[in-house]
Amino acid sequence: MNLFDVYPRYTISPVKALGAYLYDEKGTKYLDFYGGHGVISIGHSHPQYVKSLQHQIQQIGFYSNSVDIPMQDTLAKKLGSISGYTDYQLFLCNSGAESNENALKLASFHTGKKKVIAFRKSFHGRTAATINVTDNTSIAAPINEDNYPVVWVNLNDEAALTKALSTNDVAAVIVEGIQGVGGLDMPAVSFLQFLTVSCHENGALLILDEIQCGYGRSGKFFAHQYANIRPDLITMAKGMGNGFPLGGVLISPKIKPKMGMLGTTFGGNHLACAAGIAVLEVIDNENLIENATHMHTLLMGELKQIPAIKIIKGKGLMLGLSFDYPVKEIRSKLVYEHQVFTGGSADPHLLRILPPLSINKTHIQAFIIALKKVLL
Repeated sequence: MNLFDVYPRYTISPVKALGAYLYDEKGTKYLDFYGGHGVISIGHSHPQYVKSLQHQIQQIGFYSNSVDIPMQDTLAKKLGSISGYTDYQLFLCNSGAESNENALKLASFHTGKKKVIAFRKSFHGRTAATINVTDNTSIAAPINEDNYPVVWVNLNDEAALTKALSTNDVAAVIVEGIQGVGGLDMPAVSFLQFLTVSCHENGALLILDEIQCGYGRSGKFFAHQYANIRPDLITMAKGMGNGFPLGGVLISPKIKPKMGMLGTTFGGNHLACAAGIAVLEVIDNENLIENATHMHTLLMGELKQIPAIKIIKGKGLMLGLSFDYPVKEIRSKLVYEHQVFTGGSADPHLLRILPPLSINKTHIQAFIIALKKVLL
């Protein structure tokens, strides 16, 4: 049997990882400035994370949500405390697409409506509901077409948003705190504030997709917190489990649960909770959000001195470096000639940087040296 070949891959097979580094079967060391799409938040194979998972698997690895799982409450309390959302509710699932899928469903349940406003260049997932609000028709099959009405608006266009909301039949507006796949564009602080007020006035719920930009990556726990707003629904995944499949939705207290409203077999299982709790403890104990801010400052200082980089987008340790030419060759040379992983985006001219939040000055210097050599 062959694998279903849908992934463009580097011909590299990591067999070990530690901190900000990957090692292949030959022992070659790679600096990870991409983290597998921003999944690695606290660093590869963090000792506390490994210990937590090892201990949990020796006790009980899985049971479904048909029994009490006190670890879910522990995770919820820690998440509420560190994020500042102590009064919100938590629904646990397995991935970012599932998080957004459930958030859209909750918005429709709560409002009784089904139209959604989404933004150009967005990416919210590849599943039934999420693909409808992902701005990439090439990944939608015929069965995905016209699941529900979607109005597309350009990011930061207040007039277009006002017009789209004026029909009073909108269930939700969904927006990324920082666009990931789309190219690191951000909703302005003033736009997020306008969006919050407009949704409230028009009876729509605001969904903030923090799947890639959340969990400290932006320099705040959630990127939308730069705007000092409180969305109705906040979706999370990627850095939440540091590699273990884990997603979740933070849900406003105004949205009331009822039995059978949502469901998942694997979401919030014992191993997932062990991973999620360990991630939060490490973020808190090692001040990784503050480190992301500090490393951002150091990285920006270096990047601004490289003339080939025309624009730098993003916040914290979620950055996009824009060039006048496609970055495919840059990425290839970085990984094969200098052993540095980086990412791309829907914009072929944008190099995406998503290192672990635990990186230090030595890692930054190594990345800058490699990038400058490639650009010579």
